[in-house]
Amino acid sequence: MKTLLTLCLMCFNALTAFSQTSSGMISGTIKGTDNDVIPGATVRLMISKDSSMVKGEISNGNGKFQFSNLQNNTYVLVITAIGQKQYKSVPLLIDDSHPVVTLPVIILLPAKNIQLKEVVVSAKKPLIEQDIDRTIVNVESMIGSATSNTLEVLGKTPGVSVDNNGEISLNGRTGILVLIDGRSTYMSGQDLASYLKSLPGGVLDKIELMDNPSAKYDAAGNAIINIRLKKNRTGGFTGSVSAGYSQGRYARNNDALSLNYNHRKINLFTNIGYNIEKNYTYETYYRKFYNTEAGLCSSLDLVNNQVGKNTGQSINLGLDFTASPKTTLGAIVNLNGGKGKNTFDYEGNNFNAGHQLTGLNTGNTLGKSSRTNLSTNLNMLHKFDNKGKELSADVNYIRYISDGDQALQNFIYQADGTLASRHDFLYILPSNIGIYTAKADYVQPFKNKVRLEAGFKSSVIDNENISDYYDLEGPIQSIDNSKSNHFKYHENINAAYVNSQKAWKRLGVQLGLRVESTQARGKQLGNEEVSGSSFTKNYTSLFPSAFVSYKLDSVNKNTLTLMMVRRIARPNYQSLNPFLFFRDQYSYSSGNPMLKPQYQSRVELKFQHKQLLNMGLSYNWFTDIFLPTTEAAGNVFITRSDNVAKGFMFLLNTTLSLSPTKWWNFNPTLRLSRMGIEGKVYTENLDFVTNVARLEFNNYFTFSKTLSGELIGYYASTDLNGQQVTSGMYRLGAALQKKILKGKGSIRVSADDIFHSWVYERKSISLKQAESFQTSASDTQRIGFAFTYRFGKETFARKRRHNDNAAEAEKGRVD
Repeated sequence: MKTLLTLCLMCFNALTAFSQTSSGMISGTIKGTDNDVIPGATVRLMISKDSSMVKGEISNGNGKFQFSNLQNNTYVLVITAIGQKQYKSVPLLIDDSHPVVTLPVIILLPAKNIQLKEVVVSAKKPLIEQDIDRTIVNVESMIGSATSNTLEVLGKTPGVSVDNNGEISLNGRTGILVLIDGRSTYMSGQDLASYLKSLPGGVLDKIELMDNPSAKYDAAGNAIINIRLKKNRTGGFTGSVSAGYSQGRYARNNDALSLNYNHRKINLFTNIGYNIEKNYTYETYYRKFYNTEAGLCSSLDLVNNQVGKNTGQSINLGLDFTASPKTTLGAIVNLNGGKGKNTFDYEGNNFNAGHQLTGLNTGNTLGKSSRTNLSTNLNMLHKFDNKGKELSADVNYIRYISDGDQALQNFIYQADGTLASRHDFLYILPSNIGIYTAKADYVQPFKNKVRLEAGFKSSVIDNENISDYYDLEGPIQSIDNSKSNHFKYHENINAAYVNSQKAWKRLGVQLGLRVESTQARGKQLGNEEVSGSSFTKNYTSLFPSAFVSYKLDSVNKNTLTLMMVRRIARPNYQSLNPFLFFRDQYSYSSGNPMLKPQYQSRVELKFQHKQLLNMGLSYNWFTDIFLPTTEAAGNVFITRSDNVAKGFMFLLNTTLSLSPTKWWNFNPTLRLSRMGIEGKVYTENLDFVTNVARLEFNNYFTFSKTLSGELIGYYASTDLNGQQVTSGMYRLGAALQKKILKGKGSIRVSADDIFHSWVYERKSISLKQAESFQTSASDTQRIGFAFTYRFGKETFARKRRHNDNAAEAEKGRVD
């Protein structure tokens, strides 16, 4: 820890001299003629010269608002609130002599008709918004989101891809850190996919995509996706409900309820979700095996058919309490659970070199699972003054408990169909994960437009996985300790960071440094037949970040930004478990306790023209890449993760936001990349370079005030995934929305993967004396139906004011 403090002090001294972002600020308080504060008012900050929009805010529960990090300019405020006349301020000057403007109390005059029963706002947020350090995707603008779960919504999000195993990538990079409301889930792989499937799309507010996170964020992950749940801060009691149903080969439903109550110092909110998901995966494999002279020895035709049904429930409860005008306290409890049933059947036909049948293997697996996820959070925000000096803190406790069993049957037949052998066995698979985290962040503005951020975070993770293997003879179960496993993993990460910012008239600089120290230990407990083993990993890493931006004109229409970041991808807990797990008679998987973390460095030059054009050219290089490696042992493929390579990726990313006509908005994204990987897999060289193109287009149509539609498409060319090359594929989707009930309700119809073209075709590379061809399809071709409704009534009394979510709907215009 002494080392961490020393590094932080060094960074403080070095960075304060350089730093970014203006310290200009405008703040104020909004009240009515009865002297009651007005929460939920829409406050827009505009350039006085041309009335161009700069920022938008919603007044808090005390009627206060604040705009920070403002450049030198002359601004005006435009304030609107339900039942009040619009207010427009006089010009407000921010310059070196007047960096802070604190306004006297702003009194809004009542409109002629004060008794408002309901307010309907037809304005709609754009799908994509470009911020300095992130791309914001407004989920409500995706018509098909109400019929989907969160993982499916991510798959429809521009820049995001989800493969058939639930692996999430952003702009071609895997190993993504997924946050929920700014907090890590500490899950990956299938666990994360199952969790996201249990969250209906109706509980989502927005998705934030961060290619180049600053030093404030965890260094884990090659990029960050932050999923924001719905949370309404307007006064009174408000809410929304959505019910979604979709039909492919199997039916699914995704239902959500969001409630919010805001009165004076207290804001209560909850999101409740329920979903039923049934899916199939149909996979075919053709594997060839060769001798040392490259002559064909044998081949295998393998068919896997899997059908799974899962139910999920989630509830998110939260409280914000304004303890004083400067201090806000909060608490959040999230409970997420589910149950699943899974059937897996396979059939393998073995052939000799002359393609004559030599044997047949079949089998099936019946699996059951249940999970209970609990997370609790306490948070605090204290603002020392109105100049931006503040302290925030979070503590979290998370517990993931799962239980499952898999009953397997394997049959081996001779070429003439005679049963040669049968083997029945059972896996019992409980797991338990406990996570404790604490963090604090401090912001300190200085003179001469310098701003410093600093903070720390500490996390402790304890993970326990048990896999008990039983041989079955009728109703008799006999444990086989040689095939059983008990694995424990403990990890402690301590981190500290400093982030310094400074801005001149057109030039802005931000420099940051994060240091993370990791201590980890794993232990495979022995038993009567297997000796125990253990490992320890301790390492400390530095993660610098730098951002330099330059405004090419005085009205901030064109901006050029140069960014550099370093990131880390740590192996997930289960990939460190050396246990050998059985899938079918031809496919095993195993963990690797010797895995090291993977590091990525990234440099990007980015150009932005207003909200119209966003272009980024980046170079990414990776070291100690870990990926699933496969080797053939006879006719069995054994897969385990290993650090095998280094790699690179050049990426040109271009996004446009166009409005060819008043009724048509068009958002195309084109990503062109050249990527390569170089290393060794067992005895084989892995040296492969390819060009990749991805094209996405999102069309949004406004046919009338109550009828709208969308047409979305995605194309991915040949891609590289470890030891596999994936062929090009595409998908097409469409949706319609009809507003009803005076604009508060909607009926939606959607169609996904219309031509069922989203089918994976993969070919192996660098596989010793073998090659494999795979085709995989799932239940992606679907038609969906959804109903959504917003509720909340607004009544204006003389001494008390309650705002419903109509004010939140107004916030949709603040952009």
